[in-house]
Amino acid sequence: MLLIYLILGIIQGFTEPIPVSSSGHLVIFKEIFNVEALNDLNFEIFVNFGSFLAIVFIFRQDIAKIIKDFFLYIKTKKREYKNNFKYALLIVIGTIPAGLVGIIAKDFISEHLNNVKLVGIALLITALFLFLIRKLKGYKDDEQITIFDAIKIGLFQVVALFPGISRSGATLVGGMFSGLKRETAFKFSFMLYIPISLATMALGVKDVVETGIESSLLICYIFGAIVACIVTYFATKWFRGIMLKGKLIYFVYYCLIAGTLVILFL
Repeated sequence: MLLIYLILGIIQGFTEPIPVSSSGHLVIFKEIFNVEALNDLNFEIFVNFGSFLAIVFIFRQDIAKIIKDFFLYIKTKKREYKNNFKYALLIVIGTIPAGLVGIIAKDFISEHLNNVKLVGIALLITALFLFLIRKLKGYKDDEQITIFDAIKIGLFQVVALFPGISRSGATLVGGMFSGLKRETAFKFSFMLYIPISLATMALGVKDVVETGIESSLLICYIFGAIVACIVTYFATKWFRGIMLKGKLIYFVYYCLIAGTLVILFL
């Protein structure tokens, strides 16, 4: 049993940061394999927490400076802190659309849209949009992101609530269409991930407390989360290199092939 949870932790860790949709792959694996762990929401919360820790660790210096400068600007109003104060506000603004839709439509999405055929179609849509941005380089740095850009990227993140649409892929597409440089779009994409992930986990913790955890499964959850954390760390680093080199075409091919196979055979 532990091996199954470790494998699922690897799958979660690898698919979370790259533009192929971790939620979509969960639906696909549920369709292919009759494994009880795939329906274990408590385990899903644990592995998501592992991925969250990895991404926070990667961006720890950026996060610390943004938070520090945010409060220093409120206190001192010095220009040297203004850019990160604005950046923090843009993260909040970009998070609002997905946050609101997630609260309102969470149950509908989980009950009616966890269909494997829809996931296949969503993967093809992801392939199309990644193809459209594959050669874009952008021209905006962190300081040049506007409120309109944040709203636009936030709306793209709303689309990623549907299984099969990658969150990182959707926000990267929104960022590149807004003229952000690859590095800028990559960073802002993962900055938006952090508050959304925190909110999702907060709701999940409530469910864990209410349902409880079998002591026999706790060790599986912990090891699964550790594996997801480690794999997410290296997958994010790997994906950053691919993104900056403009090699998104690899993910276009993958989503195109995976989506087609899912539609035809599942």
